[in-house]
Amino acid sequence: MRRKTAVSDFHAPFHISFSEALSRLSSASKDESFKGEFFIDLFRRGTLRVELYAPPDPDPQQPHAQDEIYIVAEGSGEFWVEGLPAPIPFQERDFLFVPAGKAHRFVNFKNLKVWVLFYGAQGGERA
Repeated sequence: MRRKTAVSDFHAPFHISFSEALSRLSSASKDESFKGEFFIDLFRRGTLRVELYAPPDPDPQQPHAQDEIYIVAEGSGEFWVEGLPAPIPFQERDFLFVPAGKAHRFVNFKNLKVWVLFYGAQGGERA
């Protein structure tokens, strides 16, 4: 039998629209304490962290300690990942995965905004 999940079981907010996330990112970028960051932390629960990321060009990312998923909300370009023979082309609504510790960055992109989901143990999950 499936347990019915009550709203109180979630850490609010449990729904964030893309337009709300963009608005929060825009507001944060005007705040002096934002210090040139290009993402906004939107949701946390357990090991899961969700952000909206609008990278500058060039994308300054460094490898992360957790596995990471990108869902392209807006834009297109290429995604470079350490160890792959060439960057991967992507467009809106695409899904991209990066294992923990792998160098990666967006290249040759336009108008890019991505949902970012970090999850799992430090060092990443194993198959």
